[in-house]
Formats: sequence, structure tokens, C-alpha cells
Amino acid sequence: MSEFLAGKGDRKNIIELTIQIGAIFVMVLWCFRIIEPFVLILMWGVILAIALEPVFNKVVRALGNSRKLAATLLVIVMISILVIPTVLLTDSLLGGAQALIDASESGELEVPPPPAGVAEWPLIGERVFELWQKAATNLPAVLQEFSTQIRAVGAWILETVTGTGLGILQFIIAFIISGVILTNFKKGRAHTHSLTNRLAPRQGEEFADIMVTTIRNVALGIVGISLLQTALLSIGFLAIGLPAAGLAALTVLILCIIQIGPGLVAIITIIYAFSALDTLPASLFTIWTVLATMCDSVLKPLVFGRGSSVPMLVIFLGAIGGMVAYGIIGLFVGAVVLALGFKLYMAWLDDAPPPSTAEESGEADQQPS
Repeated sequence: MSEFLAGKGDRKNIIELTIQIGAIFVMVLWCFRIIEPFVLILMWGVILAIALEPVFNKVVRALGNSRKLAATLLVIVMISILVIPTVLLTDSLLGGAQALIDASESGELEVPPPPAGVAEWPLIGERVFELWQKAATNLPAVLQEFSTQIRAVGAWILETVTGTGLGILQFIIAFIISGVILTNFKKGRAHTHSLTNRLAPRQGEEFADIMVTTIRNVALGIVGISLLQTALLSIGFLAIGLPAAGLAALTVLILCIIQIGPGLVAIITIIYAFSALDTLPASLFTIWTVLATMCDSVLKPLVFGRGSSVPMLVIFLGAIGGMVAYGIIGLFVGAVVLALGFKLYMAWLDDAPPPSTAEESGEADQQPS
């Protein structure tokens, strides 16, 4: 009878435990569904706060230890740095597209004859010269021939501009969130350490340090330098009046973050400069573009020198996967999150005891005393 009651008590405990776990799971799932639309923005806000915390501390000391004022100033600066170039590039892209549409509808659209040097471009020169010459003499025929491709490109440009606008809004919200986090960064750090210690009591402190180091390295060494290169190259694009400068800048940003680099875009724009401009401005643009393209080779060792780097494949997969899944902001968050997961995984593997230790321990237990 006592055995039956004991078994009944065990069954009751199992049922109660199952109900408790189910209730916790439902509550966690419910909370996640509520904040799901904001998860990506919150993550980017946290990443920005961790990456900018050293800069924030310097601003706080410069402003007499006023954390709220320092956070407000930093958020305003970040938004200005993001919004002003974006507005200029987007206006350039939309203005050029609108002018092209107006000229086409009024019948005033004309294509100037190609410079003779175009035919000497490697690989594609003759084909480009022939097509350009045909457009200069019979533009309606060329437009009719490539009407399908032109419509596809136009739709893609419109979609890109729309997505970029939404991404800019998400960035602004993330900047504001990062400012709020920075004002309470000490409490957030203590909470993070408590959480990592609960999840991994033996490795909690190490994992927390890895998280901070990886986020700062990737956010500054990959995302930060990519934004800097894009900004520098965009200045050159606007200076020479490059058609669709906004689209070229977006392409540069994507290529930089996925670690391919802006070399291809730089070469194309330099060729355009020498074809459309005089020798002096084209030469100045070339020097500026080469310096902007090569600046990452100087800056990245300075950033990654403070911690271990992450394989390029991890950054590439994170950036591409993030962009496919979440749009333009996923390009940044995906690279950081996958890099962080990779570093935590490697730290977990490195902490595993070597097989020889376990074998020696078993052999020692079997030896007679």
C-alpha cells in the first residue's frame, strides 16, 4: 500500500512539473510573440550600445558625468551621420530617375555619342561601345529591345529605395534604444553577468567577456569600417555627379559588409570618371577612390588587434542570411549575431576536457590500491 501511495505521489509530482513547464513555455512564447516585431531593432540597439560604450564613457567625462546628456548628444550625432548622407544619396537616385522619366516622356531624351576610349575597355569595351553608339543614334529601338530588363531594374530600384527608407527608420529607433541602454549600462552589464552565470555557472564570466569583445570587434571592425568606406566613396560619387550614386553606395555597403570589398564598384566608377570627365578631376577622383578602398587594410588590424577575429565565411553567411531574412538592418545584425554565436560555440568546445584526461582517470580508478 505504501508503495502504491509513493508511486501515486511521484505521478502527481510529474504532472505538476509538466503543468509548470507548460505554463512557463506558454508565457515565454506569448511574451516573444508580443515583442517579436521589435526583436531585431532591440538587438541592434543592444549591439550599438555595447560597441559605443567606450566612446560614451569619454563623452560622459567631457560633459561632467551627465550620462543622459551624453547619451542624447551621441544619439543625435549618430542619427545625423546616418540620415544626412542617406537623404543626399536617395535624392540623387530619385532625382536622376525622375529626370530620365520626364525626358523620355517629352521626347527630349538624348544619349551623347560614346567617347572613343570606351571601345578600349578590357573585355566589355567593344560591346558597350556598340550598344552606346546604337542608343545615341536610335534610342527608341534600344529601349524596345531591353524593355523587359528596364522594367525589372526600375522595379528593383523602387523596392530598394522603399526598403532603405524602412531600414533608416529602424536604425533611428535602434539609435534611440541604444541611448537608453547606455544611460543604464552598468545595470545592464550586471544583469548580463547574472544571466550568463545562471545559464553557465562555470563559464558565465568568460562567455560575457566573449560577447562584449566579439560584438565590439565585429560592430566596429566590420560594420563600422564598412560604413566609413561607404561614406568616403559616396563623397566621391556625389562630387563627380555619378548617375545613381545612391544605388552605387548601397552596393558598396553590401559588398563591404560581406567582406568582398568595394573594388569592383571602384573600378567601374573610375572608368566612368575618365570617360565622362576631364583628366584632372578624373585623376583626383581616382586617388580619392583608391585611398577610400584601401583604408580598411589599415583600420581592420587596429580593431581586430584587440581580440580574436572571426572567419570571413561566418561574416558572409551572417550578413547575407540576415539581409535575406530581415532586410537592410539584417545585413548588420546578422553578421554580428552569427559571429557571436560562432565565438561562443568555439569557447564551449575549447572548454571541453581532452579525451586523454578521461581515459587516464578511468585507468587510475581501475588500478588496485
